[in-house]
Amino acid sequence: MSRLINYRRDFIKQSGLLFATGILPYNYLKQRGRSLGVALVGLGYYSGDLLAPALQATMHCHLAGIVTGSPDKIPVWQKKYGIPDRNVYNYENMDQIADNDAIDVIYIVLPTGLHAEYAIKAAAIGKHVWCEKPMARTAVECQAIIDACRKNKVKLSIGYRMQHEPNTQTVIKYAKSKPYGKILEIMAEAGYREGRTDHWKQNKALGGGAMYDMGVYPLNAIRYTSGEEPVAVTARHETTRPDIYHEVDEITYFDLEFASGVMGKGKTSFAESMNHLKATCENGWYELKPFQAYNGVKGITSDGIKLNASIDNQQAKQMDDDALAIINDTEVLVPGEDGKRDIAIVEAIYKSAAEGKRVDLT
Repeated sequence: MSRLINYRRDFIKQSGLLFATGILPYNYLKQRGRSLGVALVGLGYYSGDLLAPALQATMHCHLAGIVTGSPDKIPVWQKKYGIPDRNVYNYENMDQIADNDAIDVIYIVLPTGLHAEYAIKAAAIGKHVWCEKPMARTAVECQAIIDACRKNKVKLSIGYRMQHEPNTQTVIKYAKSKPYGKILEIMAEAGYREGRTDHWKQNKALGGGAMYDMGVYPLNAIRYTSGEEPVAVTARHETTRPDIYHEVDEITYFDLEFASGVMGKGKTSFAESMNHLKATCENGWYELKPFQAYNGVKGITSDGIKLNASIDNQQAKQMDDDALAIINDTEVLVPGEDGKRDIAIVEAIYKSAAEGKRVDLT
């Protein structure tokens, strides 16, 4: 109880600063309930620039600890977020989190190739596990994470923030209600120009490649927009910079077939910017553009309905939803099984591109 009281007191102080700067939490006016302590594992860009700030805006969870292999980052984070020494860990001693009641959730924010190792370790520690997408490099690794969480009776959620976003949730509902008739084709593409030439995203062992990094956005989007699972895939790779992208893919195209007849056309790239989701139906269409930006997701339907519900902080909404699932012991919105399905398809996409043929997913 004292931990929660202290946290609320600190939050009030932080909120005063936020008012002074004009930066408000996404749900500032709502009353906080029980708040879970979250430890971020890996302090790269996504943790530092997005998750940690978002955890200052959440109602049901807060930043309690960090796990890092970079000692120079520790004092910076401690000063910025008031993290006590007892809540700071490295990759070798993170198992000691088992004895820390201030931490309820371990959030894995590492390169994809390290997700399985540390998510399984987090489950063994006995803490709930949040794992960034993509879930892991292989479906076998994904299943190992799922099994570890089940064995240790902890919840597992995958960080597909878009499924928590309100306009995306409308598109997901359309898959069932079909307001424009039968869905015929879904197009989804996501990418950006990656200027770095010596980064883990160009390293196969660490889970690099456009399909893993950005490709799971259009892949997951085609799945949730259709409301179905694909039965086959055909894919191919391209590159504009073979000197850089010789170990992993720079550009990937993939066509998904569904039993209902829906066709999904996906594209992902490290060579160009793209951010578009569109469903074409018998009696109209609807789209989100952008569909996976950190903010400003919006769209329109063929009859002029605007899909422009707003949310200030996607990551805060995602983490609060996942925290409530723990607090209320309900199902998480994006379980490990969903992450595993994407990775099984990703593996089939690489197989199809390598062999130059259609791959059956059933």
